[in-house]
Amino acid sequence: MTRVPQAPAFDHVPATDQSFENALAKARDGDRLTVADAVELLTTGTDRSGIDPARKERVLEAADRRRAEVVGEEVTFVANVNNNVTTACNTGCLFCNFKDRAREFEVGHDGETAGFTKTPAESREIVADAVDRGVSEVCSVSGLHPALALDDEHREILEASDRNDANYKPPEAYRTDPGTYADQLRAMAVDGVHVHSMTPEEAYHARRATDWGYGEVYRRLRAAGLDSAPGTAAEILVDEVRDVICPGKIDTGEWVAAMEAAVDTGLDVTATIMYGHVENEMHRAKHLEVIRDLQDRTGGITEFVPLSFIHGNTPLYEYDLVDGGATPAEDELMIAVSRLFLDNVDHVQSSWVKYGDEHGLKLLHCGADDFMGTILSEEITKRAGGSYGEFRSVADYAEMIESIGRIPVERSTDYSRRRRIDPDAERPGPHLGPRADGTPLVVDRNAPPIGAGD
Repeated sequence: MTRVPQAPAFDHVPATDQSFENALAKARDGDRLTVADAVELLTTGTDRSGIDPARKERVLEAADRRRAEVVGEEVTFVANVNNNVTTACNTGCLFCNFKDRAREFEVGHDGETAGFTKTPAESREIVADAVDRGVSEVCSVSGLHPALALDDEHREILEASDRNDANYKPPEAYRTDPGTYADQLRAMAVDGVHVHSMTPEEAYHARRATDWGYGEVYRRLRAAGLDSAPGTAAEILVDEVRDVICPGKIDTGEWVAAMEAAVDTGLDVTATIMYGHVENEMHRAKHLEVIRDLQDRTGGITEFVPLSFIHGNTPLYEYDLVDGGATPAEDELMIAVSRLFLDNVDHVQSSWVKYGDEHGLKLLHCGADDFMGTILSEEITKRAGGSYGEFRSVADYAEMIESIGRIPVERSTDYSRRRRIDPDAERPGPHLGPRADGTPLVVDRNAPPIGAGD
């Protein structure tokens, strides 16, 4: 990865007293790896500069072998729709181009915005249409709209608060009322579809100006229809990196506390890493340690999702803090070392939205076993400059996964329900959604996917 001169100097650097050969031997033997081991594998040895191609292949082979031992030859995916409620956000993360300044949505604002806010009724319409098409999951991750409160009681507290740091304005100040988080979750909970929403950052937003803990927030969200929580907003769980790329966001300790509380209330969670910007391999390894320790304590993480930074339209790129993202070799090693280091997380995902089809399929030979979801509507990566599309059909999945000699399997969000795709079906569709009957998600292939006009 090329670094520009303005990139910050960090206390944590990729230097260890371990050797690559010792680290690889431990990985092959199935021993629990240390942070130093992970750094050696991510760098293919700190004794030399750059990624050594031959050493890299040995790491990938070890990870692919571990994947086969843990989960076998199945490649899973979920039939899902993304329904992001709003792009309004004042946090100011430098890696993000999904957000729009919240004032652009205010009544009386002079000018247009490319962003959106959906009412609960609009969210329900989108999700109901997707459930009719056969999805089993709705995923919702949104900006931190100042009018979004947890529920009616929280709104009353915010209205009465004189705190200047609450980041709150009443719904009447905006052209579109987003309702509350509880309103949105109830709207999206159509016919038992699995609702996967409320990141730690959103949970923090949903408790502002109160003395509520994260447990109280997630209990109320679960009662409103939440089924599991995405462990996004993690970026890099090392605060010296967060201070550069997202200084307005919660710190590592808050992220961990929110995830622990979500699991404690009975919710499954996922975990992510967003890499390939200003961080180095030591930061990536320490991030993996935070995730593994969290899983040791809770056991609630269903999958780990490495997300390669898409730089094109982001402030980090515009401000010359980075001049690109991770290389393909770094992607491969990130997936592989995630598999080898996270010995307590069964599933590692390859994101076709981030990596594209060809590279994403290659990563399924580097330790990954899940290939994301059908999406139907994708907005976050697209707005950051991603170009790999917004929709994946079940037939596409079957064809691609079988082309690399693996078994395509539709799964539920928590992996508890699985269905192997019938290779003889002419145009297979999903079966696990509440209204799924095997009909292809998009019958008219010339029609745009739902949500494409948002």
